Amino acid sequence: MSSSIHNAHFLLRRVHSLLGLLPVGAFLVFHLWENSQSRLGAAHYNEQVVGALKGMNYLPLIEITVIALPLLFHALYGLVIIRAGRAEPAQYPFLRNRLYWLQRLSGLGLILFLLLHVGLTRIAGLFDPSIADDLFAHMHGALSQPLVFALYLIGLLLAVFHLANGLATAAIAWGLTTSAEAQRQFGWVCAGFGLALALLGIHGLLGFLTASGAGASA
Repeated sequence: MSSSIHNAHFLLRRVHSLLGLLPVGAFLVFHLWENSQSRLGAAHYNEQVVGALKGMNYLPLIEITVIALPLLFHALYGLVIIRAGRAEPAQYPFLRNRLYWLQRLSGLGLILFLLLHVGLTRIAGLFDPSIADDLFAHMHGALSQPLVFALYLIGLLLAVFHLANGLATAAIAWGLTTSAEAQRQFGWVCAGFGLALALLGIHGLLGFLTASGAGASA
């Protein structure tokens, strides 16, 4: 019986790891690239970015099956992993152990941030259809508030760290980096990837505040 539970847990952790990279991680990269186009102004963002997505065939089905359900499973099973783990970074002061717990803590922070982000955009859009028509102006107004901007910046950095560090740990879990040297080298690759992604995301946040047309429809 215990062997079956162990095997099921092993399989679920692999699914959890895989979904964290594809499609959830891939969607994060796409979403940050998408939002980086805010620097091109309100008209471009609303028409070429938001408008193109709204015109996709079967968009609600894609959002549910490719984004929402994998993200929900990844988040919920992540909570199971956190509950089963033992936080002993002081007793085991190794970098990998500290990164393990930073990964878990960043996941908790991301759940809270996603509630804020979805509430501010998708749920708010249910009560105010004009948000979907001019999402640029809506985000400009929200990010113009220092507290909201700070929360978005923190959420962005948590998401980037969670993906970059998750990529490094997934390579270990899947047997792609078996030696300490390979893990160290790939860790630097993941750190560089995370830094580039963070800069892309910050560029997008600032684009909502500084691009031409910002606030024109607010």
